Amino acid sequence: MSEITEKQNPPANNNIMDIINTGCYVAGNKIESEKILEVRSPYDNRLVGTVALANATHAEQAIETALKGGQKLTRYDRFSILDKARQLLIERRDEFAKIISAESGLAIREAIYETGRVHDVLMFAAMESLKDDGQIFSCDISPQGKARKIFTTREPLSLALCITPFNHPLNQVAHKIAPAIAVGTPVILKPSEKTPLTAIKFTELLYDAGLPHYMLSTLLGPTNEIAEPLVKDPRVEIVSFTGSVTVGKRIATVAGYKKVILELGGNDPIIILEDADMDMAVHLAAEGSYRNSGQRCTAVKRILVHEKIKEAFTEKFVQKSKSYICGDPSDAATVVGTVIDEASAIYLETVVNKAVEQGAKILLGGRRSGALMEPTVITNVPRNADMVMQESFGPLAPILAFKDIDDAIALSNSTAYGLSSGIITNNMQHAIRFIKELKVGTVNINEVPGYRIESSPFGGIKDSGLGVKEGVIEAMKCFTFVKTFSMPW
Repeated sequence: MSEITEKQNPPANNNIMDIINTGCYVAGNKIESEKILEVRSPYDNRLVGTVALANATHAEQAIETALKGGQKLTRYDRFSILDKARQLLIERRDEFAKIISAESGLAIREAIYETGRVHDVLMFAAMESLKDDGQIFSCDISPQGKARKIFTTREPLSLALCITPFNHPLNQVAHKIAPAIAVGTPVILKPSEKTPLTAIKFTELLYDAGLPHYMLSTLLGPTNEIAEPLVKDPRVEIVSFTGSVTVGKRIATVAGYKKVILELGGNDPIIILEDADMDMAVHLAAEGSYRNSGQRCTAVKRILVHEKIKEAFTEKFVQKSKSYICGDPSDAATVVGTVIDEASAIYLETVVNKAVEQGAKILLGGRRSGALMEPTVITNVPRNADMVMQESFGPLAPILAFKDIDDAIALSNSTAYGLSSGIITNNMQHAIRFIKELKVGTVNINEVPGYRIESSPFGGIKDSGLGVKEGVIEAMKCFTFVKTFSMPW
């Protein structure tokens, strides 16, 4: 069994932080409210912080302030703000990591890693803010042409609504706000009620970096007063949402005539071919399955292994999985912390038990303690099991065999999702075939499904999204529109 630290007796450490008492922000003004949200640790239920919640009046104020505007930011202004935010994040890294770990239950090492990713988001957004992708078209290039030139330029949208989930509570927020700042689009941020403290602290960091207050409001409150009215409001020109399929499709239905960017769930496979480097395959399958407690839309949700090497792979994978210690998120030795709450862990436990009832066999893990769910290796999983067909958002590693490439492609494409995938092979022709035939937004060869850099495009198709990419550069395009103008030449 992989090691699991009992949550009733957490070891002494230096990562326990003071309780944070804060509130939402309307254009730089911290609100006061009698409605208070308590944020508790998924690990031991201790109070991590409180947030004064917003209401419909605050949402209206946020819209009006953003549209009224203020200091118009030059490209250099935007660069300077984002670069200053990057520097401040370096200085406050440990503070942010502690908050992330405390409110989400992620292992402290994962929280520190996340701050590094956000550093890159801010760096790339700052760099891109200095660039101009305008084009020039000469008009005298056909018999119908004239002596003119057509020019393109990008202009910011007037207001964006960004809605973020609990996993990656800092990086998900940065991936939306930083590109918006880079192009000068004001944002109303609605973060997850499960991890609001990180988002609010990041809001404060951006204010400290010199961001004009009208450019950002951060609101939490009742759905019928905050999220739903903002999604429907015609003054909001774009809704950028990351979260569940159900909520994403609801947003697409009610948002109306505006841009809608949806980054939804995933059921990503890692596909291990007969010729794969075994050590690489084992390492990548474990990292993809267990990092961030398996709570990533691009995590490995299915391990598909050629039937000829399944037995050898499984033996090595079980041994590797034993090294992923599960326990107190604030302990530096912990590799896998909690999932977001006990209800989520109970769901994962239920999914595992259902698979066992269908004939699957647990080789490692399978135990739950509160919101802690052990890294779980399970084999002989039926292809129609819930953990295969649906997104299991946790450290579960179901292993399924396939007989040939046709079977692997069909099995990979058999779910409603289409986000990402990883292929482990040394055969270039096989790799190319997977790239061409998998119905996903990303195919990574000899890498985990989730690999990317923060400026590269990412996003899914089918129930994983509408095919519109995010990533710093693509998000900047989404937060703008292209204006053309022409002149005699």
